[in-house]
Amino acid sequence: MPELGFDKRVAVVTGAGRGLGRAYALLLAARGANVVVNDPGVSMTGETTDACPAEEVVQEIKAAGGEAVANFDSVASREGGQAIVNCALDHFGAVDIVIHNAGIVRRSPLKDISYEEFRSVLDVHLMGGFHVVRPAFAEMCKANYGRIVLTGSISGLYGNSEVVGYSVSKTGMIGLSNVVALEGAEYNIKCNVILPAALTRMAEGLDTSAYPPMQPELVAPTVGWLAHESCSISGEMLVSIAGRVARAYIAESRGIYQPSWTIENIAEHIDAIRSTDDPVIFKPAPSGQLDHILYSFGMASKD
Repeated sequence: MPELGFDKRVAVVTGAGRGLGRAYALLLAARGANVVVNDPGVSMTGETTDACPAEEVVQEIKAAGGEAVANFDSVASREGGQAIVNCALDHFGAVDIVIHNAGIVRRSPLKDISYEEFRSVLDVHLMGGFHVVRPAFAEMCKANYGRIVLTGSISGLYGNSEVVGYSVSKTGMIGLSNVVALEGAEYNIKCNVILPAALTRMAEGLDTSAYPPMQPELVAPTVGWLAHESCSISGEMLVSIAGRVARAYIAESRGIYQPSWTIENIAEHIDAIRSTDDPVIFKPAPSGQLDHILYSFGMASKD
């Protein structure tokens, strides 16, 4: 297969000063993309530190012959999201790709976490995705082209202790991606979720001594493909962890039908209701919700 390039496509990568975002920015730039390297330079808990990481990545890209510009706005506000998109438009005249990678974490048990801590994580992850995607999506509709990659997490699928804001945000990213995939289909806009795992600052404090190689560069090619014009999927989730790439998806049991139910009926049939033998999978785009409804109505119509 010939090398897949980006040929001056304009990519916005949030949280691109370190870790996964940096790996994404470097790979896309090496393949010909013009990159907006967004990173306000904050700690993992969201406190401002310095703006050097974004500028350092830009200098690394330019030293290798690529094109990039640093941006220091925060995704946590509507104004910041718009400013990030404006940076792409002002410097490169377009926004073809958005990779929302920015994130913080506040570790605390559910019974102890403050509302401020919870909201601060949602503001960066989930609201941050909306703040950047909303203005970028409008520009992509005008151009009749776009590729959007949102960062989810296995914590958003299965939950994780003491990171409720993180888990909730990552689950919400799935809904945002599905809506973008549905509404973007007629404009040649595709949106998917990456569920990555890598040894970055977010793993600080954890015992990773027994982990296999998990550098950010192992994740970057999957994100690169999702951001490429040849990407053939939309409204899906791809896992990338320690060299394993897989599809994650939501499925339903076949279920059973009765014309009426009681609490006791549910108790009697709960094993059959929950059985995962021969599951049903409805792809979100182009018509997952409708397919789900019609499947359910079909069971009732056979009565």
